[in-house]
Amino acid sequence: EVNFASMVAFPKTDASRLTQVRALEGDFPFYGKLETIPAEGDADFRSGGKKALVEKTLMAQFDAQVGDSIKVGAVMFRIVGELQKVPGQTGITATVAPAVYITMAYLEETGLVQYGSRVEYNRYLQFASGTNVEELIKPYEDQWEMDRVDADTVEDRKRSTGRSFGNLSNFLSLVAFIALLLGCVGVASAVNVFVKEKLASVAVLRCLGVASLDVLLIYLVEIVIMGLFGALIGSVLGTLLQFILPVVTGLFVSVLFALLPLLKVRNVSPMATLRPETADSTLLKDPARWAVIVGILLFIFGFSYFLLKQVTWALGFTGFVLVAFGALWGVGKLIMWAVRRFLPISLSYPWRQALANLYRPNNQTISLIATIGLGTAMISTLFFLQNQLLEEAKFADKEDQPNMLMFDIQTPQLADVKAKVTDRKMRIIQEVPIVTMQLNEINGIDKKENEELPDEENYSRWLYNREFRVTYRDTLIKSETLTSGELIPLGARGDSIFVSLEKGFGEGNGMKIGDELIFNVQGRPIKTYIGSFRDVKFNQVSTNFLVLFPSGVLEQAPKFHVIITKTQNDRQAADVQSEIVREFPNISIINLGTIVETLEDILGKISFVIQFMAFFSIATGILVLISSLIISKYQR
Repeated sequence: EVNFASMVAFPKTDASRLTQVRALEGDFPFYGKLETIPAEGDADFRSGGKKALVEKTLMAQFDAQVGDSIKVGAVMFRIVGELQKVPGQTGITATVAPAVYITMAYLEETGLVQYGSRVEYNRYLQFASGTNVEELIKPYEDQWEMDRVDADTVEDRKRSTGRSFGNLSNFLSLVAFIALLLGCVGVASAVNVFVKEKLASVAVLRCLGVASLDVLLIYLVEIVIMGLFGALIGSVLGTLLQFILPVVTGLFVSVLFALLPLLKVRNVSPMATLRPETADSTLLKDPARWAVIVGILLFIFGFSYFLLKQVTWALGFTGFVLVAFGALWGVGKLIMWAVRRFLPISLSYPWRQALANLYRPNNQTISLIATIGLGTAMISTLFFLQNQLLEEAKFADKEDQPNMLMFDIQTPQLADVKAKVTDRKMRIIQEVPIVTMQLNEINGIDKKENEELPDEENYSRWLYNREFRVTYRDTLIKSETLTSGELIPLGARGDSIFVSLEKGFGEGNGMKIGDELIFNVQGRPIKTYIGSFRDVKFNQVSTNFLVLFPSGVLEQAPKFHVIITKTQNDRQAADVQSEIVREFPNISIINLGTIVETLEDILGKISFVIQFMAFFSIATGILVLISSLIISKYQR
């Protein structure tokens, strides 16, 4: 398989888009199949001819049908199938970078694979059953790394997929855990009300000679039974397959969080049959209640550590829960004190009665504030993060921010492309030449010598193996800030050439100002020195580089160009995109507005799941509120 990014055009609608072009030959995939509509599309595609399979998202976007034409480079292909599923490809990949499959026989004819093209070559191999593939490729790994060849086995893919699903699972589990904690507040509140209702019954039992421990066990068994029923119902509703863990967890937390208010029954005396008692015990003097609180904190820490696998993160999460509950408890206490202390007598009866109920006996003010407050905090945090992510992504909508990138422009095409852009009243924000090169030596140490040095003295192999894409200019752009040194123009210090490196890249690889670097520019060595370090904001829409040359050095080197501009609306973007791709099929164009829409859609789906779960925490608070009102009615 040969794959690369390129523009494709749909002649029927005169529309175009950047896609992942994949030229295929052979029997891949070995496992599964390319699922298409119609079902015989895969077989038709492999039978030969100028035929293509197109991703369903791309077909839907441009209202294309099987049988329509699609232009890839200089060749017109007939669409013989709409791709539904491709083994090994995720839905997000298909949405952000939809694929177009063509046959390998017509790849060269497209004219898209030429000098300067960024192309990835993949060869898929199927070994006999029982072959230890990882051991088989081990002797070749060093040589392949030098040749910039990467080998992936099925086991590598399994590990990678496992990590991805593991991270997603941990994230959703943590969200569910927060919702569970909020439910636990409701459990504690409900048991607190339950205990206060039963104080008279406890006093009668004590009169009959029942020991305080036996009384505690009687009501503990009741709580266990209720917790068991609740956990069973929740487990059946939540999942029919894996219910053992939810049952155990639900039972455990219901008992754990119920113990704190339930411990009050130990201190009810027989005198309560004649005189009402609150059964409140001073927290500082009751070691049993302290033990339960410590148990709750250990449970929160242990569960969060199980999910996050980092002690510091688990401690931070536990601390956050503790601080949040403490803050909400403090706010609740403050409200009750302030209402009792400053309640205006001049208020009408409904207002005075409503406010007085905040501190009446058996009130649930604090538990309600904690439950609803944490639920609201959870949803608010979600909205804050979601909006922050979208704001970062919505650079395309901001005034004076570019929203269209054109790249792989060859030097002879540059003038015509610029003219087409300006003819449509679009401003060219940046026009950047890019030269590809490799690093031959660092302070006189070449690749071979570097490999012979001990690990603590050598430079990363990556520096010698990677391809650098650099530009040249004597000024900084908005996304760059000079942190040390200075930009030194050519000729300012004799015939020496001073380059500027991105700070993290340079310092992270042990380089410093004054170090000597020799680059290989299309076979010609160029000696340079590090003159400065720059802080580069790579999240801004601009051409950002690890290495910056001064003007006057690379002008004659083979290069391609990038143009960054801003369109006023989608119609203008579509028009200029189709016109340029039709005349220059090698040029690729990225419309950032489309990417932002895709990102918003993905974030919207994720946030819906979290908001749906957070809804239950709010519902818990409402249920506690309703139960509190019902109990107060019976008390009166």
